Amino acid sequence: ALGGDAWVVKAQAHTGARGKAGGVKLVRSPDEVAEAAGSIIGMQLVTRQTGPQGLPVEKVLVEKGSDIRRELYLGVLLDRARSRITFMASSAGGMNIEEVAAETPEKILTTVVDPAAGLQPYQGRYLAFGLGLSGDQIKVFGRILSALYRLYLEKDVSLMEINPLIVTADGGLMALDAKINIDDSALYRHADIKAMRDVSQEDEREAAAAEHDLNYISLDGNIGCMVNGAGLAMATMDLVQLQGGEPANFLDVGGGTTAERVTEAFKLILSDSKVRAVLVNIFGGIVRCDLIAEGIITAVKSLGMPVPVVVRLQGTNASQGLAMLQQSGLDFITAEDFTEAAQKAVAVARA
Repeated sequence: ALGGDAWVVKAQAHTGARGKAGGVKLVRSPDEVAEAAGSIIGMQLVTRQTGPQGLPVEKVLVEKGSDIRRELYLGVLLDRARSRITFMASSAGGMNIEEVAAETPEKILTTVVDPAAGLQPYQGRYLAFGLGLSGDQIKVFGRILSALYRLYLEKDVSLMEINPLIVTADGGLMALDAKINIDDSALYRHADIKAMRDVSQEDEREAAAAEHDLNYISLDGNIGCMVNGAGLAMATMDLVQLQGGEPANFLDVGGGTTAERVTEAFKLILSDSKVRAVLVNIFGGIVRCDLIAEGIITAVKSLGMPVPVVVRLQGTNASQGLAMLQQSGLDFITAEDFTEAAQKAVAVARA
């Protein structure tokens, strides 16, 4: 139905570098389309962006091959150092754009958008000239930039990439592949986008954490961390690293957490088979330390204590929380000092 004499079969997975990992195949017959789709569907696609665990491929996109004369790169992101939306473009598009950025950064063109003025026509011309475009291509390129800028603002985008943006044999411009990242915190405004969520492409524990409004990110270490507040969570991870350990996760239970959420957070940490010790580091401001202790005790009584648990509580109702832990009959390791808590967690993880 697509016509033509060449087709491309693409794995639909949330990662770049699919071609180098065997997730994109160019074929020349309908039989080869079926064969390529059969080999890709069901594979665990491992790229430099996924890590060694890879991502499952449950479907493919089949599209007509294009007569490619040039491959360009076009990206839009927020430059946090400048607090400005920035467009990036390069005439060296395609599969090796990361190497281009690392080895020949002068080939990456950028233009920064003033939020008061918005994207200006001269910025499109600047990038188009830098990419070697001419004639009607410059007008088309300008329209593409304007559409991307509008999309970025209206849909609360955090990153967009078109790679490659190709120049076809007849001189036209066409986006062959694109990736869009949406700000998670804005999804409540975009039910249509939220409905497109594919949980199979997410880390299982991270997806479970989102269901309980927990901020969780899996890491490669063996010390599970449960902390309240993103800043304290990052500081805890840094201190664990400083003491010679490796955090297994980032986990912020939030400032207004409950005993039930703490229980779910604890279960989440213990579901990671890499974890050899758990470090709970809570500063009670809004959150009450006795509620944290209640959640920890409930979780341990439900799951057992397969690994040592080090707990540091400071702030609101800290003394009550520590008393609850000591009277629970469970073998918690407590610490008052931040550094002491990290040292104990690293020591028991090694042991």
